[in-house]
Amino acid sequence: MANGSGWIASFVFTLMLAASPAAAQIDFPKRHIHVILPYPAGGIVDIATRIVTDRLSGLWRQPFVVEAKPAGGGNVAWDQVSRAAPDGYTWTFIAPAIMANPRMYANLRWSDKSFTPVAAIAWAPSVLVVHPSVPVSTMAEFIDYVRARPGILNWGNPGVGTSQHLNTAIFLTATNLDMLAVPYGGQPPAILDLRANRVQFNVSSIGLVTEHVVSGAVKALAVLGTARSPLLPNTPTVSEAGYPEINVVPWYGFAVPSGTPQPVVEKIAAGFQEVIKTVQVRELLQKQGLEPMQPMDLAELAKLYGEHTQKYANVIREAGIKRSD
Repeated sequence: MANGSGWIASFVFTLMLAASPAAAQIDFPKRHIHVILPYPAGGIVDIATRIVTDRLSGLWRQPFVVEAKPAGGGNVAWDQVSRAAPDGYTWTFIAPAIMANPRMYANLRWSDKSFTPVAAIAWAPSVLVVHPSVPVSTMAEFIDYVRARPGILNWGNPGVGTSQHLNTAIFLTATNLDMLAVPYGGQPPAILDLRANRVQFNVSSIGLVTEHVVSGAVKALAVLGTARSPLLPNTPTVSEAGYPEINVVPWYGFAVPSGTPQPVVEKIAAGFQEVIKTVQVRELLQKQGLEPMQPMDLAELAKLYGEHTQKYANVIREAGIKRSD
């Protein structure tokens, strides 16, 4: 694990020292901002990015160029951003894999410390779903059902280091269940195979799977989220279902390369804090199944980033997830 809690505390302290009025005085941005995404165009990450950058573009009167580079489980995008000039004009997206991948891939040229987080915009709740042929209606029933059939049921893994992969690992480790992982190149094909009963269980983003739950093509057991989702109001959270220990909710945000001048970091963070408060932005994020977060200052954000980095390191170790080349 990378340096433990020491670097986290140092990082938080550094950001706390930076609360100066300098950000309000700097002339930034002067030109377009390049946002490099680790996931495909048209997905929830892309949509959420455009929701907030459209508002920031209006605020700063500068354009944004959003580019998707989804190869390598996000590693291609994060490698490029980690080596970009630390001037505030290149951003990337924070998702669980930015914290987990350095512990799951060998020979990366970047780590979670290669970036400075500048915004947390939303919690990204998921839902535990099963094929309707599985004769259960609650998490407890499902756990008992799988426990009686070790190694028989399949689950869809949409990608190494994705929140769905990590949340499934948390679930299986905490409940001591044995299911077979089937790899997929993203959530949509995994959801389609759940509908077809080629896999029997998925952890899926609420925004992607709600229509399938409503149609009856799949069955929702519980939501990984801070509260019940307005898209699935009758589905309890995993905490309500009696399993709070697995309720690790991913979050989405943005980061810049480490070494970006602190006044620039502050200016970017202040912009996000302003736009995330607007009703329009919050409503648009909610329509994607996301839970908009309250604005955070940089110290709070650094603490969140460090805590979740530690959580995913623990998950990877406890689940015995091995490094890939």
